[in-house]
Amino acid sequence: MKNPTIGKVKRIALVAHDLRKEILVEWAGFNKETLIQHKLYATGTTGRLLKKRVGLEVTSLISGPLGGDSQIGAMIAETRLDFLFFFWDPLAAQPHDPDVKALLRLAVLWNIPMACNRATADFIISSELMNSEYERLLVDYSTHIQRKIEGV
Repeated sequence: MKNPTIGKVKRIALVAHDLRKEILVEWAGFNKETLIQHKLYATGTTGRLLKKRVGLEVTSLISGPLGGDSQIGAMIAETRLDFLFFFWDPLAAQPHDPDVKALLRLAVLWNIPMACNRATADFIISSELMNSEYERLLVDYSTHIQRKIEGV
């Protein structure tokens, strides 16, 4: 697979667990002028909050526990997403924890810049790379894809 180029207009997913939604909304409000320059996606409730309280244009997917995390994971695997800002709560049990772990794993697997807390989000969004194209280097998984499986 060819290394994808992240364009000047980034495709950004914004996700937050319930106890982190206020932090994400406040952060998005602080960074609104930067975020409006990009294509934004969010899981259900987070997307509605970002539209209503911050005034951002956001493509809302379904709620995370109902499959929104998986939708974002699919976008990552299909190279239709460039960034993941996922303010997750490390202290609260999530009924969809396997989906959350799968999403985090896909972001690492496909080398997506990812912030899981405000400090990291601040560093990413203020990076000079946010204003330019960037070639996202992918690990060559061809050996894994072409491996021999007994009986197949």
